Amino acid sequence: MAADMRLPRVRKTLSVSESASHRRDLVVPGDIITSDTGFMRGHGTYVDDDKLTASVAGEVQRVDKLICVRPLKTRWVMICILNTGVQQKRWKVETNSRLDSVLLLSSVNLPGGELVREAEEEISRGRADHERIPAEVQSVFSDGALSLHTRSLKYGKLGQGVLVQLSPSLVKRQKTHFHNLPCGASVILGNNGFVWLYPTPGQQEEEAGGFYTSLEPVSLADREVISRLRNCLLALAAHKVLLFDTSLLYCYESSLQHQVKDILKPEVMEEIVMLTQQKLLEQEG
Repeated sequence: MAADMRLPRVRKTLSVSESASHRRDLVVPGDIITSDTGFMRGHGTYVDDDKLTASVAGEVQRVDKLICVRPLKTRWVMICILNTGVQQKRWKVETNSRLDSVLLLSSVNLPGGELVREAEEEISRGRADHERIPAEVQSVFSDGALSLHTRSLKYGKLGQGVLVQLSPSLVKRQKTHFHNLPCGASVILGNNGFVWLYPTPGQQEEEAGGFYTSLEPVSLADREVISRLRNCLLALAAHKVLLFDTSLLYCYESSLQHQVKDILKPEVMEEIVMLTQQKLLEQEG
């Protein structure tokens, strides 16, 4: 019987960048700020099960015992799942937060209105599609629920791909969260911790705005790339490494000497993550 064995070896200890310890405390709606009851609740927070929780996306600020969240002036992209709970002129949406979010039909701004007409038909039948879509946070209600909107075809229904759910605190805030990676797959890094991996689409018309849905079979090569990226995401998340396009790509490259199924083995995961951190430190230097 064949046995899969790995001999131990001495690994170089990596120094963690000092800047990591001074990183600003950024939160998204639903993140727990503290469970200490000695703090006072400020703007942008609410209490849930005796835990102080963020109701807006922003930077945590502390003044003595007062804690508040200062909203960030930026777009927050989230991967959303349309629920079966449908009300008039709106969808209830799962966004990995304490409360369901809301997507109004009036906030769906797509050329031609195809999705709007389809949505009205679904609502008239009393059901939704459970489709996955990217969307932006438009506003936050007083109870902490989110109001979403889609500004273009870039935020249409997602086609073939894999959804990975991770901690929102690990997703790095960037100007864009849509990335076409050179390995042949694309990723949408949602600020809510939902990450979508899918085959990079071919040449598209400019009017498409990034929106792409294909029900064609995905090739074996593309499925292997997506599976490897998925396992790399889980490895990075397990070691609390910040997730963005560069860290994911470095982790993918570091994993190529291993089979996809082996990436999640503890010793292989540790080796790949250490190589990724080394590359990130070299890039910073």
